[in-house]
Amino acid sequence: MQTKKRTGGQLIVDALEIQGAERVFCVPGESYLAVLDGLHDATIPVTVCRQEGGAAMMAEAYGKMTGKPGVCMVTRGPGATNAAAGVHVAQQDATPLILFVGQIETRMRERDAFQEVNYRQMFGSMAKWVAEIDHADRVPEFVSRAFHVATSGRPGPVVLALPEDMLVEEVIAPQAPKAQMVESYPSPQQMAELQTLLAAAHKPMVILGGSRWTKEARDDFTVFAERFKLPVACAFRRQMLFDHMHPNYAGDVGIGINPKLKARLEEADLLLVVGDILSEMASQSYTLLDIPVPRQKLVHVHPGPEELGRVYAPTLAINASPVAFSSMAAALEPTRNTPWAEHTDAAHLDYLEWSGARPEVPGMLQMAHVVDWLEHNLPEDAIIANGAGNYATWVHRFHRFREFGTQLAPTSGSMGYGLPAAIAGKLKHPDRMVLCFAGDGCLQMTLQELGTAAQENAAIIVLVIDNGIYGTIRMHQEREYPGRVSATTLKNPAFVELASAYGFHSEPVRTAEEFGPAFNRAVDSGKPALLHLHLDPEAITPTRSLSDIRAASQG
Repeated sequence: MQTKKRTGGQLIVDALEIQGAERVFCVPGESYLAVLDGLHDATIPVTVCRQEGGAAMMAEAYGKMTGKPGVCMVTRGPGATNAAAGVHVAQQDATPLILFVGQIETRMRERDAFQEVNYRQMFGSMAKWVAEIDHADRVPEFVSRAFHVATSGRPGPVVLALPEDMLVEEVIAPQAPKAQMVESYPSPQQMAELQTLLAAAHKPMVILGGSRWTKEARDDFTVFAERFKLPVACAFRRQMLFDHMHPNYAGDVGIGINPKLKARLEEADLLLVVGDILSEMASQSYTLLDIPVPRQKLVHVHPGPEELGRVYAPTLAINASPVAFSSMAAALEPTRNTPWAEHTDAAHLDYLEWSGARPEVPGMLQMAHVVDWLEHNLPEDAIIANGAGNYATWVHRFHRFREFGTQLAPTSGSMGYGLPAAIAGKLKHPDRMVLCFAGDGCLQMTLQELGTAAQENAAIIVLVIDNGIYGTIRMHQEREYPGRVSATTLKNPAFVELASAYGFHSEPVRTAEEFGPAFNRAVDSGKPALLHLHLDPEAITPTRSLSDIRAASQG
């Protein structure tokens, strides 16, 4: 029982320590000075970021890696609006995140005070819960609830606004206990029904996705897949949920899907979806399954009951976390021979052929050879982070993820994500190699976070794939409005000199032959490093040039 008065700011920090917060990512602001003061004596490390969007993305990536809420603190008004980018990633990626926002004094509300924002309205459709703590003695209650809400069911972001006067109020308040993540389990009857559906199937397929996975859950599901000889695909940017070299792996269900995999999913008579909601990218713009009743029998497993039946009416809906479901699935036994075993073998061979292709592109730098070098030289536990852009295809299609926890990528398609995510990855796993893949446009969304990497001595390796354009938009532009280039050309800085100014080891790379030695020098430097890869803008995708797209649209 606490008997000493504490300020609201100190109570926030006390609550974070009790809840097991591992790190705080922030941009400081005068609206929450009392919290910053509380952090001075805390055991929680604080990472000072350069812009709130980068801070929120770092916290989101931390939540993605740990399954526990990433914690971000920003100031009111512009600080919160900047941080919204990371909140949106957390919402779409189902990542636990808690954003603490400094707020105006309570007595100033409704006067359009300096940087006043109504956060319930601003984040209401983006966060799982938005609240404002008016009284310091309720801080422990609100923080405990925030951890509970952020991790339960379908995880997501929570926003807590902290009025400035509440943070300096001194009260005696008992701390709330550590919040427990709520697991949801399948019933024995549901598992028996799944067993029956599998026994009647001829061409089953599996799609894994979403959040709330652990290494143990992945291992359990692998046992289940092996025992039933099931072909397993992974949803968009969730590829690390299954070993790509496992004979049951069939490929990823996202942008630029392998046509053979797409056909297998369409021809499946039973589709088992675990953890994912089959949103636009994984569902191929909502064409893979009929809505509301899929033509395939659908078993949908998800920790959020509100997601079951929201878009697709499942044959069998199981409200369970991937951890609980995989544990019970690993204990199932086939009730008959699996006639689809050859189908599974063929699906894996199709994946190997698809990911093993090494297409030549226009220009001096052949990205296929860069990817090939990485495939032969990266440790299997290397973490790869990326944002959005055509350059990411080189990772998603050609990199073979082997271990759990090796991919940090936003299903929301947010540019600028790769650099903050890589920094968070290195801070969580300092002994592992962490790469940031970023296009020139993508990197410049959060470029200033190079300073955060330097300050934390986070020895990430940034690969800037520079083609001097917003490549994805130019591709669409050339297809839809051929010959009418508008607002997609970039004049870029000298990335090598800029990174060097931050204290990075940095080098240009103009050919694939230069890449391997440059990468090794980057690793040997022991410092944060940046390699500037000069890619011909004609090399817009691994298989089509800009000229090809332009000619097709005009012809």
